[in-house]
Amino acid sequence: MSIVDDILKLKEEKNAVILAHYYVDEEIQEIADYVGDSFYLSKVATKVDQDRIIFAGVEFMGESAKILNPNKRVFMPDASADCPMAHMATKEEILKMREEYDDLAVVCYINSTAELKTYSDVCVTSSNAVKIVKSLPNKNIFFIPDQNLGRFVAEQVPEKNVILNNGFCPRHVAITKEHVLNAKKAHPNAKLAAHPECTKDVLDEADYIGATSGIINYVVNSDEEEFLIGTVDGVLAEINKKAPDKKLYLLKPDQICINMKKVTLDKILDCLEEDCNEVFVDDETRLKALVPLERMLELAAK
Repeated sequence: MSIVDDILKLKEEKNAVILAHYYVDEEIQEIADYVGDSFYLSKVATKVDQDRIIFAGVEFMGESAKILNPNKRVFMPDASADCPMAHMATKEEILKMREEYDDLAVVCYINSTAELKTYSDVCVTSSNAVKIVKSLPNKNIFFIPDQNLGRFVAEQVPEKNVILNNGFCPRHVAITKEHVLNAKKAHPNAKLAAHPECTKDVLDEADYIGATSGIINYVVNSDEEEFLIGTVDGVLAEINKKAPDKKLYLLKPDQICINMKKVTLDKILDCLEEDCNEVFVDDETRLKALVPLERMLELAAK
């Protein structure tokens, strides 16, 4: 039997479901039951029937799945797979902002720790952030932790006073305007689809700005044939599957998330065989963090 056969066999025996983010390697996406962006996977996590969730992603995703599903066992293939941006805000800064601003909503990108979520009013993903911020009754918005997504949201919702935090995604800010201009010179007919975690000067060059799922849909459904991809290379697998004739170009050669790359088939098999890297969230944290996550699902559904 192959390692894939072993995984599928154990998955059935242990009544497990595999969720995978678009940023993991293609071979992981191929054996997953559900593949998607953070928002899609957050919704899926609340609806699966299996007793166990194997989350092929990074730590905050496993935490969120456990918070939303306290009665299920959640496992991460690699316990060290983390998102640096998830830690780039502090409770001290949040409390300071609450003192300084009346009518403040703390809007927390789902790419954040469970602890940060406990100090927040609502969570968002890159695919629903604009919609949710627009719907909030508050005038003042403290957007954590990603300043680039926060800036993008602020431009779409000028009626709000969006206060930015200093966090960022190391993978997306590594894409520079120079990378874009060089790629456009090499591929003059290609359209640029970029993630809002990129810096403003990169987004200003984009033909489309959106979450990973949005980028995939834009490229697949477009009449154009060539595209520059301004996000992590994992999205190429889904695009190639749905639109194999499209020509796709990365903006730089190492356009990867090193933490997502830690997820391998071997580690998924170990996770199923050994019940290792189980995710635990204490009840107090879980109940507090559940509030902004549930509010996100509620507001995004309207």
